[in-house]
Amino acid sequence: MKRAMVALVRTRPETVLDDAVRAFELGGGPTALDPAAPVILKDNISWHYPFPSANTTPWQLEGVVLALRKHGFGPLVCVQNKTEVTDAYKGEDLNRYRPVFEAHGLEVRFNFKKEDMAWVVHEPKAKMLVLDRIYKKGIRVPDFFFGKNIVHLPTAKCHIYTTTTGAMKNAFGGLLTHKRHCTHTHIHETLVDLLAIQKEIHPGLFCLMDGTMAGNGPGPRIMKPEEKNVLFAGADQVAVDALSAKLMGFDPMSIPYIRLAHEAGLGVGRPEEISVSGDAELAEENWGFEVGGSFHKFAGWVTWFGPTKIFQKILTRQPLLSLLRAYSFLYHDAFHWPFREGRIYKRWLKESPWGRLFGEYGAQGALRAGPPD
Repeated sequence: MKRAMVALVRTRPETVLDDAVRAFELGGGPTALDPAAPVILKDNISWHYPFPSANTTPWQLEGVVLALRKHGFGPLVCVQNKTEVTDAYKGEDLNRYRPVFEAHGLEVRFNFKKEDMAWVVHEPKAKMLVLDRIYKKGIRVPDFFFGKNIVHLPTAKCHIYTTTTGAMKNAFGGLLTHKRHCTHTHIHETLVDLLAIQKEIHPGLFCLMDGTMAGNGPGPRIMKPEEKNVLFAGADQVAVDALSAKLMGFDPMSIPYIRLAHEAGLGVGRPEEISVSGDAELAEENWGFEVGGSFHKFAGWVTWFGPTKIFQKILTRQPLLSLLRAYSFLYHDAFHWPFREGRIYKRWLKESPWGRLFGEYGAQGALRAGPPD
């Protein structure tokens, strides 16, 4: 397999928009996407609350819009999804995406709204690892995604189910309905299947990952955000995830979804086979992240991965599914946000230069205005 290219760019709040454009260019964005096709911007809302490192940042979103417009790509459409435990409308509001949408004239669609897109059966040409067995009546994906480029906008962070999360995991919300919990037991294989499907339906794929604040600990919500001041960019989704995993301190090939995708020829997972452009010395860093434990991780193990997983069909049906949603709300929104993560967020707004930049998006809207498509 030929070497993959990933750009690493050191950044700071004063230059982050220009740095995002530079990362897009160094990572091969102008040639990775089809200039004749529209572009889907797939942001990542892991938690509707604006916890640093959990969600796509407004400067990440605005920076990639500037990069795409500079190189003549368009029209641009941001696609949102919901989960059983997150609110897309609340998320785009609290995470300050709306000022960017308005300033740059972006269309926004929701993959769970019938008037925005329909879910149609796709018969993959690639051999599926698990999705054809999980969805025996057909693998359904949004019809709106066919024939469009997609740019993923994840953040560098840990995840209690997949060790790390990034470019490949970002397809999870867009390509599967909000009732995708039935794939959790086989989450690594699911991500590989989704990457194979993406390569069939999208003429171009790219990822611009935000590592300005990176998430250490039992993500994707209750983490310890750490300032790392780096942007990742590349067309090879596996390579971007592999390099971010390496910086976080993990062996990429020990993470099943990266290894399986590498072995399937869907991308490059071995860091020694990845060429780094931009600030290449960043690739030698080791942030020493650890997923660690939490009660939520234990609850996930009970439901999806431990010997009790044989009861998951019962646990994920009504009325028990509503109880699981209620548990997640109480654990994350009612307990952690007011008593821990919300306090960390308020300190970050005051004490971190990235927090102050986030505040600017709330006070004055987007940093740069641009014409709509």
